[in-house]
Order: sequence, then structure tokens, then C-alpha cells
Amino acid sequence: MAESVELPSRLGILPFKNKVLLPGAIIRIRCTSPSSVKLVEQELWQREEKGLIGILPVRDAAETMSAGPTLSQGVGSDSGERASKIQVGASDGHKVDGKGQQEVIHWHTRGVAARALHLSRGVEKPSGRVTYIVVLEGLCRFSVQELSTRGTYYTARISSLEMTKTDMEQVEQDPDFISLSRQFKATAMELISVLEQDRWAVTRVLGGFGGAGGGRKGLWRTTSKVLGGCGGGFEEGGTKQKTGGRTKVLLETVPIHKLADIFVASFEISFEEQLVMLDSVDLKVRLSKATELVDRHLQSIRVAEKITQKVEGQLSKSQKEFLLRQQMRAIKEELGDNDDDEDDLVALERKMQSAGMPSNIWKHVQRELRRLKKMQPQQPGYNSSRVYLELLAELPWQNASGEHELDLKAAKERLDSDHYGLVRVKQRIIEYLAVRKLKPDARGPVLCFVGPPGVGKTSLASSIAAALGRKFIRISLGGVKDEADIRGHRRTYIGSMPGRLIDGLKRVGVCNPVMLLDEIDKTGSDVRGDPASALLEVLDPEQNKAFNDHYLNVPFDLSKVIFVATANRVQPIPPPLLDRMEVIELPGYTPEEKLRIAVRHLIPRVLDQHGLSSEFLQIPEAMVKLVIQRYTREAGVRNLERKLAALARAAAVKVAEQEQVVPLSKDVHGLASPLLDNRLADGAEVEMEVIPMGVNNHEISNTFRIASPLVVDEAMLEKVLGPPRFDDREAAERVASPGISVGLVWTTFGGEVQFVEATRMVGKGELHLTGQLGDVIKESAQIALTWVRARATDLLLVTAEEINLLEGQDIHIHFPAGAVPKDGPSAGVTLVTALVSLFSHKRVRADTAMTGEMTLRGLVLPVGGIKDKILAAHRHGIKRVILPERNLKDLAEVPAAVLANLEILLAKRMEDVLEQAFEGGCPWRQQSKL
Repeated sequence: MAESVELPSRLGILPFKNKVLLPGAIIRIRCTSPSSVKLVEQELWQREEKGLIGILPVRDAAETMSAGPTLSQGVGSDSGERASKIQVGASDGHKVDGKGQQEVIHWHTRGVAARALHLSRGVEKPSGRVTYIVVLEGLCRFSVQELSTRGTYYTARISSLEMTKTDMEQVEQDPDFISLSRQFKATAMELISVLEQDRWAVTRVLGGFGGAGGGRKGLWRTTSKVLGGCGGGFEEGGTKQKTGGRTKVLLETVPIHKLADIFVASFEISFEEQLVMLDSVDLKVRLSKATELVDRHLQSIRVAEKITQKVEGQLSKSQKEFLLRQQMRAIKEELGDNDDDEDDLVALERKMQSAGMPSNIWKHVQRELRRLKKMQPQQPGYNSSRVYLELLAELPWQNASGEHELDLKAAKERLDSDHYGLVRVKQRIIEYLAVRKLKPDARGPVLCFVGPPGVGKTSLASSIAAALGRKFIRISLGGVKDEADIRGHRRTYIGSMPGRLIDGLKRVGVCNPVMLLDEIDKTGSDVRGDPASALLEVLDPEQNKAFNDHYLNVPFDLSKVIFVATANRVQPIPPPLLDRMEVIELPGYTPEEKLRIAVRHLIPRVLDQHGLSSEFLQIPEAMVKLVIQRYTREAGVRNLERKLAALARAAAVKVAEQEQVVPLSKDVHGLASPLLDNRLADGAEVEMEVIPMGVNNHEISNTFRIASPLVVDEAMLEKVLGPPRFDDREAAERVASPGISVGLVWTTFGGEVQFVEATRMVGKGELHLTGQLGDVIKESAQIALTWVRARATDLLLVTAEEINLLEGQDIHIHFPAGAVPKDGPSAGVTLVTALVSLFSHKRVRADTAMTGEMTLRGLVLPVGGIKDKILAAHRHGIKRVILPERNLKDLAEVPAAVLANLEILLAKRMEDVLEQAFEGGCPWRQQSKL
């Protein structure tokens, strides 16, 4: 036990957050903050054995409830230190530093002086930060008279609260004190006797019961350190005689008032009780409180022993595997909380009974449940079995959402209000709904919407769900390469889980939702399987009645689910999977359709998202047309919406800069949150709480009033969106010299205009191709060059004496832009036109674009994506389009408004293309043999 020490008038202070160090207690801490490291260096490390510091409890600011004295910090000291005066009865103290911030530290007014029993210094790598590990022993209580700072840490002027020897002798003669001492020693001796009888049995039962286990171990450690005994207290090999001897030495040699602090310090008690013990300067009050805590600790151990005896009396040899379950049941009986109806497994069984499972699956579930009841929660497979049964209980085996009476007129109005245009697509959806109305249990086809991004594929699927009155769920398949994402993992694997389809049905809670399989063309395959092949069973009406998920391992009926798929392209979808779906193509929108969509849907939505209305911002239709023509060239309307959002943001800035201030709602109050102290020994974290203001964007917008709305004009377009990205004169400027032609191609984003450039230079007759070209388009270039060379004389590209068109020169063909991969056969006629233009020195008409595959004999073959390509030509200002003659039937899909602005030219042979591609026709055709 520490001998009496004489305290200096001032001590360095180490704050303990929500923790108290009592005299006689020993604690090990690690100092890492700059303030605590500086304190240890100057007060302990440099002074060695003579070093003393003060441990002062600090209350967490969130737990302060205007109870007890605290220290209110102030400014002013004749020594240049920032001092503090005691303020009793206040709930907090305030100090304003140089930055004007408010800082609150809730200091306790009494602490304990401590010395270092062990001190080690370390350096963290690679930061080089110095840290200390300190073992502190509490010595005596003190009272803080004044608190100040010295550099980065705190110091305090203190006064000792220890009694003098004379006062102590007088107290020891007090009959009340003698009675309390005897009572405390008796209770402490009884506690130690209980611990001696069956330490390890009590440890096995208690675990963390009431903190008794931790307190008991702490008591033995504290006893051993106080007596200077054998290291870490009692080990399992220690004898009862040694225990009894140490107990007698402890109770007979240590003063009773210090013994009370030692016993209480070994228990796990609340911070408030620790403060009460620290504030117990009066010895009789201290003994009374310590006796109460020791007795409570003793009673908790007796309750644990009672539970142990009760459990062991109920166990038989065949029931030992249920030890933990019986113990928990006995604890519930002791607490009066033995309600079997609340048992988790019973509740799980009731839930599975009400799930409506088929009989064969219910038998399987009963076997799994019986197996689970025989397992202990600590067994490895317990959690996985329980999660599996919970999934089976939560699946919608029979739970279906009731469909309301189908109203085709209302469904058509809903489609028209949600989507502009797409007449054929909406007509097919109405036909689908009509069949569902006449035969609700009909197995309709799986609709697959194919089109570029931003044309409304996902929203169409949502409209189908709304028209049917069913729940809607979206399953994203983009980038899925593992078959287990569809079929689930087998339960033998760690971390196994069901597939996305079963998990989606669990989340939606019904067995007949409208399920959208989004981006079905972007699934991949690797060594883990092919998800597209797994979808064959899902989308086949004859097979999905008993879909087998590997995780479930029981059949699940998917026949009631209405599947809708979306894709950007048809080509990547495997043919067997494509055969199970009905493909509905959604081409891009015309500029007129985009204008109507912007006016009806995009502009109101953008204004609402930015807290605006037509009172603040107006976008005329003429300006919307300019945005469509000059800033967006796409099949969908996503970029158009982004440009409109940019205009709305610019308008929001101007509105928000008005001088009128937004008044706070009556539900909003000013908040003052003090900063937490960053000098606590055990660190601190600052949390941020988001408090709802109760003011929405409409209420805020309504508080602004401007003289007139902001009307978008061309100047604002250029200021906000920048200079125009596209120009109708682009084709004329780029086809200004021979060797350049304009083609039409199809991409995943819709149709696009593709320029083909050809040039020649001195060489060896080789052909060079650039522009990230695929094998098919490279072969088309070889075919085009071969055809031109074979007919060079007929086309008057060479004289009769010249035989080789490429003699002494190379040909280079380039497809800009070079960073975009390109492939496909539809550029054949464009390549021939560019080569003929190059060799004849004649320019191709700038207002003409073409598409079509050609053969080695000069036939023009049909290609796909005609509607998208014509729409792309219309967007780029092209006036004439050359198409294969066999693509005439595809013009029925093109809007009449677009065809009215274009001249469609049909070609059967390559000579027909050349006749239409050059200004004034083909000038050499009359002399050629073609």
C-alpha cells in the first residue's frame, strides 16, 4: 500500500472521461494525444520517482444534467496562465477562445493524486509520434481550487482532502465508525470466502452476469498488487491456504478506510457511483457506501450460484448438450421472464406455418426446424440454418397482390400521359393487357424492349405494373457474370445467399409482381458459369413453374411473375434466350417528339427538382429546339434533360441571390452545440446530427418574389451551356474535298452519321485502315477497293494504257473518331463512294448520306437499323439518304414528319449509288460500259 505523501500546491491534470481513479487502485493507460504526452514528459518522465500528477474526472457533455459542481473556465492570471474559478451548482462552463468558438469541459471538482509505477516510451512508425504507456497508482484525494493551462495541458492549484493523523485517531474511537468497520470487514470476508469455495464454477456460470466476473478478477489483481504478492494475483494452481493467508493480511494490515477504496475499485460500477465514492471524504460515509457495493456484489454471486444449482439439478446425462439453453431458461425464471411464446424458434415456427408453403416443402422445412432445435447457438451451422429457415418463412409462397379490374381506356391514358410518341410500342402493350383481361391466367410472352438509352424502356415496364395494379421490382443484370447471381449459391459455401430473383421476391413480398430484367444484353460468362443460360429456365413458361434456386434447394413457382426485359442491342443476347422473348424495338425520338417530351415532362420535372416554377424560369419552345439541334444529338432525351437542368441551376442562382431573406419556419430553432474537448486522455469523437427543418423546397421558393420571370434566350444558352456543339454545316464543311463520303451507322445509342475519309500517297500499292475497325468493316474496305480497281477503266479512273490503279501509291482510309470502336457491313457503299471520289477528283454531295452492304459483284444488300439511321440523318441536317432497295419495307416505321423532310433514294446496284452521290449524276456514266 502506498505510504502517505505530501502533495505540492499545484499538480498537472490528466482528464479521465467518464472514469474515476480511486486511492489504492492501479490502472494502465496509453497516452497518444499531444497534451497528454506533454504532461507525462514534464511531470513524470523528467522527474522520475518524484513525479506526481492529478487525475480529474471529466463528465461527457451529452450526459451532463445540471448535477454537481463543475469548473467554469475564465481568463486571467498573474503568471500568464489561463485560470479558472470554481462555480458550484452550474451545469456547464463556457470559454471563448481566439477563434470565437464555444468550448465546454465539465470538470469534477475533486480528483486523486497518482504516481507512476511503470513508465515506458515508444515511437510510432512511420509517423514518428511519441507515445507513453503508464501504470498509475492512486494515492489520495484532493480538491481543485483553481484550474489553468500550461502550454498544451492543464494544471490546478489543489488542497489535500486527507485527514491528519490526529483526526484519524479521533475518528477511529467513534462507535459508529467501529461498527461500520466491523460490518465492512464481515461482508468483505464473506465475499472472499465465497470466491474461495468455487471460483471457477462461478466463473463458468456468470460470464458477464451483472459485471461480477470482471469485478472478481479485478479484486484478486488489486489484492495481489497491494500486498506486493505474486505478479498477477491468483492462478489456477493457487491453494486455499495461500488465499486465506492473503485475505487475512489484507484485512488486518491495510487501514480500513483505504481498504474500502481498494475493494470498490475492483468492481464494475457506474460512473455516478464512482463519483459518489470519490466525493466520500467523510470516512463513515465512505465505509457505508463501500459496504453497500460489496454486499451487492456478494448477492449477485449468490444468485449465480443458485442458478447453477438449479440447472445442475435438472440436467441428466443425456441432456448435457443443452447446458447453455437450460442456464438461459433458469435465468429467465429467476427474472420472472420465462415466456415460451416469445421464444425465437417458436415465433419462427408460427411464421412458417402461416407462410402457405406447399406440403412437400413444409415437410422439408419441418426436418430443418427439428435439426435446428437440436443444435446449440455456438455450433458453426446454427446461424446458416436459421437464416435459411427465416428466408423460407419470408418468401411469398401464396401471397399475391390483388389485380383490379383492367380498364384499357385508363391504361391507354396512363401510357399517353407517361410517354409521348411510341405509338406502335404502346399499341402492343394495350394488346398484351387486353389478353390479360380476357384470360387472367394466360401465359403471355416475355416482352423485351430494345432501344438506345433514354427512350423510356424502364418506365414502360413500370407503366405495365401500374396498369395491372401489381407491384414492380427491378433486377439489374448489367455486368453479371456469375450463374449464382441467378440461381443462388449452394448452402455448403461460406457466405452463400439466394439468387437475385428469389431475393427480389422476398423484398417485394408478393408472388406475382412485374419483374424487370434490366440490361439483359450485358450479362457475361466466365469460369463461374453463364447467367444467360440460367435465365432460360426463368423465362420458359414450361419450366419456371418449378424454378430451382441452389440456395433454396426446393422448387419455387415463378409462373405468376410477369417478366419484362430491356436491352440496348439484340446481337449480344444468345439466340436460345432471345427465342423466349418478344422483341419490341424502341427507336430514337425525332426532334419534334423531343420538343413535346421536353415541354410536357422534362421542364416541369426539372423545375420541381430545383425548387423553381414557371414564375421564376420560362424556357420558350424555340430555345428548346435550339438546345435539341445545337447541344444534343442523341436517340433519347437524357442529355436534353441535363442541359435543361443546367439552365435551371443558373436560374436558381439568380433567384437565390435576391436581397430578400428566407424566413425560418416556426419549427426551426437556433441551435448551439458546444465543441467536445480534444484533450481527453482516451480521445473523443465529434458526431453530427441532422435535424429536419420542416421546410420543403416549395415553401422556400414561395418566399422569393421577383419582378418578372427569367426567360431563356440565345445569349443565356451560350453563357450557360457554352458554344454550340453541333452545326448543320458540319457535313458541308467536312465533305469539301474529294475522297470523303457520308455514311449512316447504328450504335447502342441509336443511329449516327459516320464520315469516311480516303487519301493516297506514294507507296507500294498497300491499303491502310485506321479508326479502331473490326474485322467485318476491314473486309468491307478490301471488297470496296477490289471493286473499284476492277472497274477503274469503265469508270474512267485510269486510261486504257494504265493497268494498275494503285501502281506506285498507297491508299489510306480513316473512320473518325479514332477512339470509338467500329464494325459492321453497312459501310460498303460508303467506302466505294469515297474511293471513287478520291480517284476521280470529284466531290460527293454534302447533303447526301448512304448505308448498305455491297457484294464483290456490286449488288447492294439490305442492312438493319434503318429507322435509327434515318433519324440520325434528320438530326444532322442531311437532306438525301441512299438506301438499299430491299429496305423499302422498313420505311413504314419512320415517322411521316421525318420522311417529309428527306429525299429517300433506293439503290439496287453500286452504280445506282454513284449516280445519286455526285452532283449532276455520274459524269462518266455515258462513256462507261456499266
